[in-house]
Amino acid sequence: MQSFTDEEPFSEKEREILLSHFTNSDKPIFAIITPKQVDRGALMSRYSRSDKSMRRIFLEEFANNPNRGDEFYKRVLLEYGDDSVAELGEAQIAIEYVSNIAAKKIEDQRIGLSYLEKSSRYVSFDKKNNGQYKYLKEKKIMNSRYADIYIEACDHAFDIYSKNIEAMQRFIIEREPIDNFQFYDSISKKDVQFNNLKESNDIKSAQKIYKSTIKAKSLDLLRGLLPASTLTNLGITGNGRAFEYLLTRLYASNLTEMNVLSDQLYEELNLIIPSFVYRAKNQHGISMQNYLRNTKDVILKMAKEHLSHIKINPNIECVNLIFNEDNTEAEVKIASSILFEQAAGHTLTKIIEYVRSLPIEDRHKIIKTYTSLRTNRRQRPGRAYEMTEYTFEMLTNFGMFRDLHRHRILTLERQLLSTRHGYDVPKEISDLGILDDFKDCMYKCNEVFQILVNDDYPEEAQYVVNFAYKYPFFMKLNLREATHMIELRTLSQGHPDYRYVCQEIFKKIRNIHPILSEGIRFVDLKDYSLERLSSEKNIEKKKREIR
Repeated sequence: MQSFTDEEPFSEKEREILLSHFTNSDKPIFAIITPKQVDRGALMSRYSRSDKSMRRIFLEEFANNPNRGDEFYKRVLLEYGDDSVAELGEAQIAIEYVSNIAAKKIEDQRIGLSYLEKSSRYVSFDKKNNGQYKYLKEKKIMNSRYADIYIEACDHAFDIYSKNIEAMQRFIIEREPIDNFQFYDSISKKDVQFNNLKESNDIKSAQKIYKSTIKAKSLDLLRGLLPASTLTNLGITGNGRAFEYLLTRLYASNLTEMNVLSDQLYEELNLIIPSFVYRAKNQHGISMQNYLRNTKDVILKMAKEHLSHIKINPNIECVNLIFNEDNTEAEVKIASSILFEQAAGHTLTKIIEYVRSLPIEDRHKIIKTYTSLRTNRRQRPGRAYEMTEYTFEMLTNFGMFRDLHRHRILTLERQLLSTRHGYDVPKEISDLGILDDFKDCMYKCNEVFQILVNDDYPEEAQYVVNFAYKYPFFMKLNLREATHMIELRTLSQGHPDYRYVCQEIFKKIRNIHPILSEGIRFVDLKDYSLERLSSEKNIEKKKREIR
């Protein structure tokens, strides 16, 4: 790569200093490895307003001033309010033993933060600590006269969940024995029935795959019993600006758990990116907290005023498409956008006029060609597919909501978790013969929920609601994101609940936009008995190839 720098070459001493803070001292591409996050961010921002190279700026301004980064952010971020520079500092944080209510509140923030969460599919929640199940003992409830019934309801839910894990696994094994499935045979180099495997390594591998699949299936079926108070773990990677806003939202919450979390999170972030999160607790942060809290209060008052006379309908559709664009209009917009990128010199306005004048067949050919070269789901349609949008009203169980909640490029709004819309029961619960126990669990948790809500604990009452209870929310998303979500969430290894919901979303899009929906090429509309089996087989095969 040709260099055009007119700076003086670095001396040997300067090179030695630089190699402690950058991956190289002589190439035009390098990574910043200086230990302090605040220096990395300040360097990046300072760099954008200087004609000097970054390494020269570092030597002149940072190398001999250990406080340079902090000084920079106090001046730029606090005095001038240039929020964008707060995105130049990053942190990775672990948040452990938080409820599913808190986890979802944290994950509501889609921009600037990336999450990993303990899975209810691969990890069982039956473990005890000092003889107690791991769920949140919510402070306000525990200090009220309802502490005993809250604990009783949560313990009862965990009891039924825990005692049926092995029983459910035995039931699934009996219904779907290992002999029914094919596994990789190293002799024939292809998949064969389990009882035809000869090599001991092949047999062990197949048994391992099958065992993992059975466990995942069993936990999938039983997770509806878990209350939202169930404790989970999160890993978060994000920038300073996003963490600052997360702190502000948590401080503005009415729930004690969120307030405690915000203090603990601020304390840890303050150790590694202090300048980036300072405003979360200063006068600007407090003002933002008050804004969020007061807005919530006035909207709640208006909602009661306007909606209290409307009867709640617990039987709305699981997936209901409530807003969409006319088919012709959507096709014209997308076909025009497809042509625009390669139409140098032409305006979008004129292209739209032209596309409107085309015969339908020609318009459809443009749209079909756009996605015809896709050979797998990772080759996503381009941005022309963002030109039409859909709003879906959803009523799914809370466990399933947690899966769709992770999608980023959409608008999602939700309500407080409640028991008002009933609950879902997997067929296997009845087949195993534990339907009465399941219903009894739902009844007890609903009873405590109603008591707490009626005594003015509406937010705290969420903790006792089970994952099986139906949860209303809506999603607004464009066709490009819909394509990604549908193709990802209908994969054979997906949880049956969200596979069904995303299949229904696809069908509704296909009904109104049949040609556009053809671009969703990798939707899987089939049903599977052991969803994880093919994925576990692929993982094990790759491990064996590495060995």
